[in-house]
Amino acid sequence: MTIDFMRKVDYWAGIPLTALLTLWIRVVDKLKAKVSYKDVKRVLFIELSEMGSAILADPALKRVGKTREIFFVIFKKNAASLGIFKTVPEKNIFKMRDDSFLTLVIDVFRFLFWCRKNQIQAVIDLETFSRFTAALSALTGAVIRIGFYNPRSEGLYRGAILTHPVGYNPHIHIAKNIVALTDPLFSSAAGESPLIKRVIGDDEILLTEVSPPKESVDRVWEAIRRRVKNISTKFFLVNVNAGDFLPQRKWPKGSFQEFIKKLIFSNAGVTVLLTGSPKERPSVDEVALNINSDRCVNIAGDLRFEDLPALYSISEGMLTNDSGPGHFASAVGLKTFVLFGPETPALYGPLRNATPIYAGLACSPCVHAFNHRNTPCTDNQCLKVINPESVFKQVHQFLISRT
Repeated sequence: MTIDFMRKVDYWAGIPLTALLTLWIRVVDKLKAKVSYKDVKRVLFIELSEMGSAILADPALKRVGKTREIFFVIFKKNAASLGIFKTVPEKNIFKMRDDSFLTLVIDVFRFLFWCRKNQIQAVIDLETFSRFTAALSALTGAVIRIGFYNPRSEGLYRGAILTHPVGYNPHIHIAKNIVALTDPLFSSAAGESPLIKRVIGDDEILLTEVSPPKESVDRVWEAIRRRVKNISTKFFLVNVNAGDFLPQRKWPKGSFQEFIKKLIFSNAGVTVLLTGSPKERPSVDEVALNINSDRCVNIAGDLRFEDLPALYSISEGMLTNDSGPGHFASAVGLKTFVLFGPETPALYGPLRNATPIYAGLACSPCVHAFNHRNTPCTDNQCLKVINPESVFKQVHQFLISRT
């Protein structure tokens, strides 16, 4: 299914569905026994659509996982991201298919059965104002339902399904917003409005550093030896992709090419490795062919997703669009330079060792929770105005400082 189709379904079907579920859930809740937050043992997190969000949510997952058994539902195509930290046991992850409307409907029913089987008591919806996930929350059978809300914003209507509506704060990092969602499981202050009335410190969104296993590192070196002529050089990664969800996040390929040419012909002494998934390889090939140098090598599709931390661990740094790789690299601590345009690094920047590159146009960010991350922009000047020379200077200075 396309993103636009899913947005239309979420709007046209989601609004009446969540309105009906609000009436139904009020009756059902009266018939159920009350459950204290202290009695909750099994907690389900819902985050379907973006791989990087699993990394940003990890501090919150670890917080809840210390005292409760945690479960997670995510689209199957994004599920590999949960394997980086392995905070959620594999058996507790439900992978929902979205390749067609029929498979999605089938998996919704499978998911609801799975929730009953696992006796889910509380659900935390990490999505920002999705009616689909709000409906899922209502149908899980959980007595405690936590999610974001924005009071007095009728355009973001998704029913009154939540037992603990937590105010979404667009002025703090999304990782802190997610930690706020877990507070009702540790406090009886559910009657306050809005929730949560406390400061969430930077120490609450620290990531645990991942150390890739030796066999993974060996597989990466084997893959690199097949492609790279001189493996004695240092490696700098470049990710020119940003997925189909928000193509406006892509820096122009011409800008990437100009940056890479400057870098490989500088005194930084690096070989640039172009990364990506197997389906992105043809697109990445265009960049490699235009540069036409044995010091710029396309390895898109050569590695398994679970081997990415190993690749990051043997590299010097990475330049990437605002997308999953920037967050995956933060799990290892790799220095990343992240290009932002339609979204803001203040809310979505990687949690460790990242330098945002952001022009800060008056129209940016145009993608946010309050428009369901759906921008009308077809000309992303917010990224086009970022000069390859200025990006090169930042990256080059960093690489030289490491020699």
